[in-house]
Order: sequence, then C-alpha cells, then structure tokens
Amino acid sequence: MTAWDHQPTLVGQHVALRPLVHADRDALIAAAAEGGLTDLFFTNVAGLNDPDAFMAATFKERDFGRAMPFAVETPDGKLVGLTRYMRMSTPHKRLEIGGTFYAKSVQRSGVNTEAKLLLLTHAFEAMGCNVVQIRTDWFNKRSQAAIERLGAKRDGVLRSHQVMDGRVRDLVVYSIIASEWPGVRQNLHFLLSRHEGDGQ
Repeated sequence: MTAWDHQPTLVGQHVALRPLVHADRDALIAAAAEGGLTDLFFTNVAGLNDPDAFMAATFKERDFGRAMPFAVETPDGKLVGLTRYMRMSTPHKRLEIGGTFYAKSVQRSGVNTEAKLLLLTHAFEAMGCNVVQIRTDWFNKRSQAAIERLGAKRDGVLRSHQVMDGRVRDLVVYSIIASEWPGVRQNLHFLLSRHEGDGQ
C-alpha cells in the first residue's frame, strides 16, 4: 500500500485532520451553519443544503480513489470544517486541495494555515507530488486572497468551466510545484508563527 492508497491522520498544534466518516454529517452541518456558509452561492458548501447527497458524493469520490476527505478538528475535538485531496492522479503525481470550508469561529485564525501546511507537507514529502492545485470561484475574492497568501501561484482562469446550481462558473486555478515547496513551506511556518491564517 502506498501513500496514495492510505488516508492518514495529520496532527498539528492548532488542528488535526482525520478521515471523514458518515457520523460527521450533523457536525458538518453545524459548522457550515456558522456564518451562513451554505448561503454563499460561489462555494461548494452550498451542497450541504442537501447533506445526504453531499455526503454520498463525497464518499463516492473517495471510494473511486479520486479523493481523501478530511474532517478538520480543533485540539478539543470539535469538528470545525472540511477539506480534502481531490482530483487525485497517481500516474501524474498530481492532486488538488479543495472542497474546503471552516466554521466562522475559526476563520482568520491559524486553522487554515496549519491545515494547508499539513496537507502540503504530506502531498510533497510522503506522496511525492509533482504539483498541487487549488481552485476557487471567480467571485470568491476572499478565497483567492487566502490562496495567494499561502504562496501558490495563479495559473489562470478556466472560463465557463462548470455549471453549479444553474450558474456557469469561472474557476481561478492556482498551483504549487515541487521545486517551489521549500519556499512555500517556509512561508507557511512564518505565517503560522504570526497566526495569520484565513478561512477560504
């Protein structure tokens, strides 16, 4: 079994990322309800308006080997969000970090920064990724700012790339390649030391 087949539990000082389970359904709904995240049309969190379909789709991607969904927990064991590896391609050593949201109570804290540090460290250093992508909606300016602060570089815009709830979405694509990882890692440690994270 390789690192691409086994989903780990990743633990930091501010956050722990563990494999999502079906029993997390209600806690996810509660986390998304903070700040009315499900009302944001430009995020995938809106899918939690139909939580059973959302969970089914999430685990379907996992079972096909295309995703690893992580429950995001604070040190006291409270579930405060969701993130995942997705669009995983073992032959090309490529994946995306996405489908991410955090409860309002932990936004603009160290949670997002440390979660990205944990995910990127595992992707580059355990899985041997050549590239990690992050995508966000054209209208989600806060998310774009958070991604850029991490150190990812903007590749471009995929225009009319996706239809969600009847709206044709433009997606902004960012990436970090393996040779850039040491610098990005240093930046994330610096940001984390100053607690300059931001939910995206």
